[in-house]
Amino acid sequence: MTVPVSKPIRNYDVDALRQLDMAHHLPAQTDYQLQHKLGGSRIITRAEGCTITDAEGVSLLDGMAGLWCVNVGYGREELARVAYEQMLELPYYNTFFKTATPPPVKLAAKIAEKMRIGNPDLTHVFFNSSGSEANDTIFRLVRTYWDLAGQPKRKVFISRRNAYHGSTVAGASLGGMSFMHVQGDLPIPGIEHVDQPYLFGEAFGENPDAFADRMVKSIEDRILKVGPENVAAFIGEPVQGAGGVIIPPNGYWKKVEALCRKYGILLICDEVICGFGRLGEWFGHQHYGIKPDLIAMAKGLSSGYLPISAVGVSKTIVDVLLEKGGDFVHGYTYSGHPTCAAVALANIEIMENEDLIARTRDVTGPYLAKALRRLDAHPLVGEARSLGLIGAVEIVAEKGTNTRFTGKEGVAGPMVRDLCIKNGLMVRGIRDSIVMCPPLIITEAEIDRLVDIIERSLTEAEPALRAL
Repeated sequence: MTVPVSKPIRNYDVDALRQLDMAHHLPAQTDYQLQHKLGGSRIITRAEGCTITDAEGVSLLDGMAGLWCVNVGYGREELARVAYEQMLELPYYNTFFKTATPPPVKLAAKIAEKMRIGNPDLTHVFFNSSGSEANDTIFRLVRTYWDLAGQPKRKVFISRRNAYHGSTVAGASLGGMSFMHVQGDLPIPGIEHVDQPYLFGEAFGENPDAFADRMVKSIEDRILKVGPENVAAFIGEPVQGAGGVIIPPNGYWKKVEALCRKYGILLICDEVICGFGRLGEWFGHQHYGIKPDLIAMAKGLSSGYLPISAVGVSKTIVDVLLEKGGDFVHGYTYSGHPTCAAVALANIEIMENEDLIARTRDVTGPYLAKALRRLDAHPLVGEARSLGLIGAVEIVAEKGTNTRFTGKEGVAGPMVRDLCIKNGLMVRGIRDSIVMCPPLIITEAEIDRLVDIIERSLTEAEPALRAL
């Protein structure tokens, strides 16, 4: 497939930008002390296809699709033109005053079309600007639904340890990352966290079916402890992304769905990463054959070209809102932003026209899995796993085990990540693993290059890791 050539490179004063970065800019999720010690951020100035380039002219294969989001790749002139044309016609209007604009109306219908594949009950969409906002919307919508449905005691959400559902107060609370909870005195009340389905890390060698049953039982045990009449919903990513690309055992999600139905609990799928083709289906839950009541989506919705997110809502919930009436006093200035919605709609059309979903499922996803198997023989690799175009490489001290480098847990991932970046590949280090999530347009040759760089970087890191 062809990605248009970007405009000529601008000349940037890199040193001046880094000084301004340190003097005035607080980047997201950054150790600011370390940032200043390093002399400021790497300044990314252009990108094309699957490649990003910094202000010094260094190019990197982007193995993270930006931040799990640039699904159609960089340099899509058609998306820029759609934004330009929409801005000339109507750059912005809100949806507060009994009004709507054409782009979000059309986009909602298109999203509903994709959501209803295998689940005709998912019919409606509420727009926001980020995945965090989408999960905040879900939090309020679920509690509002149960109030209107005459079960106001149903307030408790059940999530998983090490889950990531955003950085807002509600999103970080729904997530299960303890290092986020210590900032801001989180989680807020009404959220329970249970075990995550991380077979390699937490149940090495256990039978996958038995492990899935045990993980589902941990959810049921918590439901019974809290009281089923008090539980509003269970939330989870089909595949945990920021948690370390945790792919659950086969059968896990079907059993979770059955458990939710047993106790009348709403099932929420956070599709912020898995949505829009990442697992080889329009949504990750479709890969697992389950039917959630609500889904959060963002990132791949616009391929990151403009900020937009959405919540998919089932007809069952919407019918209660319609029947009971009254304001849902929730929304954002940019809910249904017309320019963002126009770009998102065009982004979905690119995916359709280039058949990127089927390509991920049938071609590049299997190719990535095959390429990663080359790493199985490496002495530092405990497991290399993937599903569609998302994957992880677990780094271990002793082959055939899940033993980390003694006393230094969490060092291996960042060390190998830094070497990958030095060698021309942008990936993410999470604890003792390397994770990847490349654009859906990635070629087989680029996948080979991605895996080759990881292998080379592992080999370069081994002496230093052994010396710890």
